[in-house]
Amino acid sequence: MDNYTNNDQNSYGSSNGYPVDPNNNSYHYTGTDNTSDNSYSTYSSYSSAQTGSSDQSHDRYYSPYERRTMEESTPKAKKPKKQHGFGMKIAKCACLAAVFGLVAGGVFGGVNYLIPEKETAVTETQTSALATTSQDNGNTTATTAGGSIIATDVSEIVEDAMPAIVAITNMTETQYQTWFGQTYSQENDYAGSGIIVSEDDDYLYIATNNHVVAGATALTVQFCDEQTVAAEVKGTSPSNDLAVVQVKKDDIEDETMDAIKIAKINDNGNEKVGEPVIAIGNALGYGQSVTSGIISALNREVTAQDSSTGESYTNTLTQTDASINPGNSGGALLNAKGEVIGINSSKMGGDYVDGVGFAIPMTTAAPIINELITREKVSEDKAAFLGINGIDVDESVSQNYNMPTGICVVKVYEGSAAAEAGIQKGDIITKFDGHDVDSMEEVQELLQYHAAGTKVTVTICRADNGQYVEQDLEVTLGSKN
Repeated sequence: MDNYTNNDQNSYGSSNGYPVDPNNNSYHYTGTDNTSDNSYSTYSSYSSAQTGSSDQSHDRYYSPYERRTMEESTPKAKKPKKQHGFGMKIAKCACLAAVFGLVAGGVFGGVNYLIPEKETAVTETQTSALATTSQDNGNTTATTAGGSIIATDVSEIVEDAMPAIVAITNMTETQYQTWFGQTYSQENDYAGSGIIVSEDDDYLYIATNNHVVAGATALTVQFCDEQTVAAEVKGTSPSNDLAVVQVKKDDIEDETMDAIKIAKINDNGNEKVGEPVIAIGNALGYGQSVTSGIISALNREVTAQDSSTGESYTNTLTQTDASINPGNSGGALLNAKGEVIGINSSKMGGDYVDGVGFAIPMTTAAPIINELITREKVSEDKAAFLGINGIDVDESVSQNYNMPTGICVVKVYEGSAAAEAGIQKGDIITKFDGHDVDSMEEVQELLQYHAAGTKVTVTICRADNGQYVEQDLEVTLGSKN
């Protein structure tokens, strides 16, 4: 072993020092025992003095942190560990569980004791008032405290409503042109739905969407027993996407008349967001099918475009997450009581959305449907004439040119009913006899139900210093012949 002697750096009051061994951080004594020059004796010297030994080595290594007495260095004897069996452990666990149970029971009992008896009674009353359930022929419903009904099984509702729903097939003829300039026509059929809403001695009246019957060369209706009969359009309201189809009762078999029924209509407008609803219709032309969901929103303003005319129109609709697909158009949106609260319109939803369907609320549809049913077209010899030419102002034109939507008058015939009433070139007609109009087609449709000499109110918007001012004009319709 090497000696590390450095009297200059590691002396303690004499030439004899305790150099530090760099390998183990201990001091190496190089002096002799019992000299006056060494002020620190080794641990070995101290030990020999205790034991009476005089033969000591001068190469004792020790750490300055190991200055312990003999008693400290002597290991203490460990007390023997008490041995307990497995049974003793189980007994302890059982005792602890019993104590916990007693304490917990006391706490809960004390809490119940402290709660007044009156509050407990109120809680039970509130809980019982939250909902009551009932079963009627397998149809389970829950009635909330507010009286609203939540249907958990809609089979009975559907069974009751299905006889009032029909499938409508629209046969149209489309013109096509080849690369060589030749034209040819092809017949196409489109599927939709309808709701039996009224009848008289001669006809059944079926409400549907206008786009379901638009451009029809032939219409057929299939009832719930799968009997199919011919139908015809009674009247339409393109701007509201509504139409009425009529079917002659003489064409319907007695068995079918016994099977079908008139739908229950609710036009009170008391629907609520979150209320459960059921949609029934001829989805994708496969036949009647049922979907259910809730009312997602009310009074949604939705803009759609008429594919046949290219005209855009905006309506206020009911939004639902019940699936409404092509073919569902014109079908019924029912509440939990089986009442029709809307007429489904897949056209409004578009083809690229999921969980978003729209229906025309019956608050809007019912008055229009009633008018379409009751009004009668006049004969050709009594047909009325307004006396204008106009171009349609749709949503896009309205936004680009800051104009109201309607019909922009481009010509007023001299001596016509329009000229005598004061209608001018540049005026925009927005209403005819109380009906919103967006196209000349709608005006011509409405004129079919007015005889010459009838007075109607025409609403126009006229430019005045860069602003359009609305005014009503009374027009006495002239004769078309």
